[in-house]
Amino acid sequence: MKTFIRLLGFLRPYRRGVLWSLLLALGAMAMTVVIPLLTGKAVNAIAANDHGKQLHLLALGILGAGVIRLILSVGRRLIAGRVSLGIEFDLRDRLYGHLQKLELGFFEGQQTGQLMSRATVDLQAVRFFLGYGLVFVVQSALTIILSAIAMGILQPKLAAIALLPVPFVVLVARAYGRRSRPAIQEVQQRIAELTAEAEENISGVRVVKAFAAEERQLERFRHATTRVFEQSLVATRLQALFNPLIAFLPSMGLAAILLIGGRDVISGSLTVGAFVAFYAYLLMLIGPMRTLGIMLGMAQRATASGARIFEILDREPLLTSPDGAPGPPPGGGRIEFENVTLRYAGSTRPALDQVSLVIPAGRTVAIVGPSGSGKSTLAALVPRLYDPAEGSIRLDGADVKTLDIPLLRQQVAIVGDDPFLFSATVHSNIAYGRPDATREEVELAAEQAQASGFISSLPDGYDTMIGERGLTLSGGQRQRIAIARAIVADPRVLILDDATSSVDASTEKEIKLALATVMQGRTTLIVAHRLSTIALADEIAVLDSGKLIDHGSHEDLVDRSPLYRRIVEKGLPDTVFLNRKPVESEVTGL
Repeated sequence: MKTFIRLLGFLRPYRRGVLWSLLLALGAMAMTVVIPLLTGKAVNAIAANDHGKQLHLLALGILGAGVIRLILSVGRRLIAGRVSLGIEFDLRDRLYGHLQKLELGFFEGQQTGQLMSRATVDLQAVRFFLGYGLVFVVQSALTIILSAIAMGILQPKLAAIALLPVPFVVLVARAYGRRSRPAIQEVQQRIAELTAEAEENISGVRVVKAFAAEERQLERFRHATTRVFEQSLVATRLQALFNPLIAFLPSMGLAAILLIGGRDVISGSLTVGAFVAFYAYLLMLIGPMRTLGIMLGMAQRATASGARIFEILDREPLLTSPDGAPGPPPGGGRIEFENVTLRYAGSTRPALDQVSLVIPAGRTVAIVGPSGSGKSTLAALVPRLYDPAEGSIRLDGADVKTLDIPLLRQQVAIVGDDPFLFSATVHSNIAYGRPDATREEVELAAEQAQASGFISSLPDGYDTMIGERGLTLSGGQRQRIAIARAIVADPRVLILDDATSSVDASTEKEIKLALATVMQGRTTLIVAHRLSTIALADEIAVLDSGKLIDHGSHEDLVDRSPLYRRIVEKGLPDTVFLNRKPVESEVTGL
């Protein structure tokens, strides 16, 4: 019930539309109630052989009531449709806006398909009920009430008999709601799982085909589909049992009225016209009662979907900016890590453990270490993609937790090993970090990123549409567009997270030329898995099991760090560092 009441809150901006819709529904129902009354009088006139003016007036009255009902119904549906679409817009806008506020860690624990299902399937269920179903419920209730009043006025005794099944209808409807709610909620959950499976299969289609795993993936999809089918059968069985039962109960009253009312007509205590009118009102009760059963199922589905939507909306962001937070202070990008400890949810071992490191402005530092040592995690703390459990990170003297997050991230650009490109033009992807960038700035950035050559060979140059996730381009091309994107953003801090790992040697050479350009005058953190990238660094930080175990120049670390020496021996020729001048390190907490 709490979820249902919260859902009704989305109607608040559309109070006027809902009110007009209800008023028009009330008017249409009034016309519906008038028609049987006029019909009964017309039957009496026919039975009395009255072919005069009265019969013509009654016929015109029935036609007029029908036309008015038509106009009011059309108006109600138009208004209800506008309300429904408005609710859908508001819900989708609020849900998507809230998702944008949630931290990266939230998405790492969620399946994309699950989130997509809540933003589509669940949202549609809520929209249809609030926009249409709720009005139908009110309209059905109004029909029952008005019909009951008219029947009571015409024949109180027959009305009591006809309305006798109504309490049983209410009891059956409550029982149906109680049993169907968990069943429908489970259907929604399994549909979300199916959506997640489909999304994953489509996103990973290259891997699927590379390993000829189509049949295996099809079997997984069939399993998810079967789970939806089986649970939907449970909900369908409940609906198949209760909806006909709800429709059957009024028929008991109908049979009783035919028997008792028919005898009264035969005995002459009830006119044929009155009986026809009363019988028409009784028939009007059956349709709304059936509709109530259907709408009750829709309400249960909307409530189940609403609960899933509210799970997202009620999830408070863990990373927020203080009210009125400023952007980073002026500076060249000096970064300070002080006693930083971070532990991921569900992990017993810290990803970072008491790391302290100072990176002067404009310096390039490579972060190396075994897989899982915390290299990418350390770099991700600078733009506040995560917050440490202990310690602090400062950018140009300001604690990043005290800064406005969007303004902070405008000063930090990340180029990863598999950069994400949007399904948009090359120009739009390069200008993504600064949409107001001019064409000249975009082209200059592409030239500096060694990307202008292949871009000019594309069918429409900078206006060429890139396929979803950039899969129409090679890995090296995507990397260079990502580097151009970083150049246009003009950050004071650049993070290269294994930015040359997925390309061949010749492409790597071109990318390194581009990186050398973008790194000039910027503080740069190089997360190095491919060790040749370390040659771009002024100094090197060595991590192991989340701890900073050493820091310095290549030559110094080869002499004093056994771990770094092993890393070098496995894949980094000393010759890449020949003729490099050692630089002084500024290190704390080693």
